[in-house]
Amino acid sequence: MSPVTAGVLQLLALIAALALAYRPLGDYMARVYSSEKHYKPEKWIYRAIGANPTAEMRWPAYLRAVLAFSAVSVLFLYALQRAQGVLPGSLGFQAIDPDQAFNTAASFVANTNWQSYYGEQTMGHVVQTGGLAVQNFVSAAVGMAVAVALVRGFARSRTGELGNFWADLVRGTVRILIPISVIGAVVLVACGAIQNFSGIHEVGQFTGGTQQWNGGAVASQEVIKELGTNGGGYFNANSAHPFENPTPFSNLFEIFLILVIPFALTRTFGRMVGNLRQGYAILATMAVIWIGFTALMMWTEFAHHGPAFEAAGGATEGKETRFGIGGSSIFAVATTLTSTGAVNSFHSSYTGLGGGITMLGMQLGEIAPGGVGSGLYGMLVMAIIAVFIAGLMVGRTPEYLGKKISTREIKLAACYILITPALVLCFTAAAMALPTPANSMTNSGAHGFSEILYAYTSGANNNGSAFAGLNADTQWFNSTIGIAMLLGRFLPMVFVLALAGSLAEQKPVPETAGTLRTDKPLYAGLLVGTILIITGLTYFPALALGPLAEGLAS
Repeated sequence: MSPVTAGVLQLLALIAALALAYRPLGDYMARVYSSEKHYKPEKWIYRAIGANPTAEMRWPAYLRAVLAFSAVSVLFLYALQRAQGVLPGSLGFQAIDPDQAFNTAASFVANTNWQSYYGEQTMGHVVQTGGLAVQNFVSAAVGMAVAVALVRGFARSRTGELGNFWADLVRGTVRILIPISVIGAVVLVACGAIQNFSGIHEVGQFTGGTQQWNGGAVASQEVIKELGTNGGGYFNANSAHPFENPTPFSNLFEIFLILVIPFALTRTFGRMVGNLRQGYAILATMAVIWIGFTALMMWTEFAHHGPAFEAAGGATEGKETRFGIGGSSIFAVATTLTSTGAVNSFHSSYTGLGGGITMLGMQLGEIAPGGVGSGLYGMLVMAIIAVFIAGLMVGRTPEYLGKKISTREIKLAACYILITPALVLCFTAAAMALPTPANSMTNSGAHGFSEILYAYTSGANNNGSAFAGLNADTQWFNSTIGIAMLLGRFLPMVFVLALAGSLAEQKPVPETAGTLRTDKPLYAGLLVGTILIITGLTYFPALALGPLAEGLAS
C-alpha cells in the first residue's frame, strides 16, 4: 500500500468514527447542560466551594465567576510549581523559576498548554497530576461553559439570564470529560502508553553511556490533553514520544479525541436552540475547512518537488516513521485548527507551505472545529458577522436564529475578532524590532520570522504548539507569551458573554420571506468565505514575509 493511500484511508476512517459519535455525544451534552438534576458528587462539590447551582446568572455575574475561578487557578498552579522542591514525588526536581512558573500557570489555565521547558526534566509527579492534569480538565470545562452560555443567549428571550457557571463547570467536568477520559485512558494503556508513578530509570546502552527516563501517569494525562484540546505533553517530544503515542492506531485515536467534542457541540447547539438544521450548517462549515486544510497539507507534504523528497516519498523530515506523512499531516491540521497544540511531528520541518497551513489554521481563530467550547462560540461570532454582511448586501436588518443583529451585537462581534490579531501582530513586531528576542531564533530570514510569528500566533490563539527552533525559555518570551495567552483567552470571553446577554434580552423576531435562511448550503458557503477573507486580510502581509516567502523560494 502506498503512503498516499494509507493517509487517505486513515482520513476516511477518522471521518467515519466522528460521524458515528456525532449524534449520541451531541445529544448527551445537550441533556447534560439542560438538566435540572444534580448528582450527589456534584452536590458535594457545590457545598465545598460554596456555590448555589440553581441561581441563574446574568452575563456580568457569569463573567466574574469565570475570571475569579481562572485567577485562583493561576495562583494555585504558580504556587504549586514554586513549591515543587519540597513536595513529595518531585523526582529531585527543584522549584520552577518565577517567569517560567508564571508562563506555565497562564498557559494551562488559558487552555493553551504552551511549554517552554522539558516536561520529563522539569516537572515532578505532583505538579504533573495535581496541577497540570487538573487544569486540563477544568480549563476545557470553562470553554464549554462559555459556549453553552452563548447558545442559551440565542435560545432564550426577554431575560438576561445565561445559566449558572458553577453548575456548567462541574457538569462539563464530571459528566462529560471524566467519563470519556477514563475509557480513553484504558484504550491508550492497551496501545502501550505508560501509566505509573515510577522514578527515574537509566535505560538502553548508547554511545557514551545510558539515557535517563522517568515514568508518570502519562495515559491519563494524554487522553485529557487531547479530549480537552489542551495539548501539553508529559514529555518534551509530546505526542511523538512512544510513551504518549506508541502506535499508528493510538495516533488516529488521539486525533479522534481532539475532534470529537468540538464537532459534536454543533449537534448540542442545534438541539438547544430547537433547530438541528442550524447545527448542521455550522458543522458543514467546520467540516469543509477542516477537510480542505487536511487535503492541502497532505498534498504539500507528499508532492513537494526535489530529488530528496521524491526518493523519500515525500517530506519525511521531522516526522515519525511509525505515523508516516499521512498520519502526521492529519494530526498537524487537527491540532492547529483546534486549540490543542499537541504535536506528533515538528512543524518547523514541514515544507514552507505546510508550515504556513499550520499557522493559518490557528489564525482562522481555531474554529474548524476549534477548541472545546471556544471553537463553537468563535464560529457563532463569525456566523453573526456573515449574517451582517448579507444584510448589508440586501439592505435589510440582519437576523440570526430569530434575533436581530443590531449595532451593539456587531460591535461586540467586531471586538472579538480584532483582539487576537492585534495581540499576535503587535507582539511579533516588538520581538522583531528589539535586539534580544531575535537572538532566540535558530534560523534567519523568512523561516526565522516564521518561528516568532508562529509562537505568538500559538500563544494568543490558545493553541500551544511550537514551531520547534525558537528558544522560548527566556524572560522576554515567557512573560510576553504568558500575557498573550491570558489576554487571548479571557478578553474574547468578555465580548462573548456580553453578546450572549444582549441576545438573551431580545424578544424573538418572526421569520418572513426576506429572512436569510441560515440553515442552507448558500449560507454555509458565505460563512466559509467570510472566515477566509477576514483572516486573509488580517494576516496576509505577515504570512507573506514568512511561510509564503519561504514556500515560493523553495
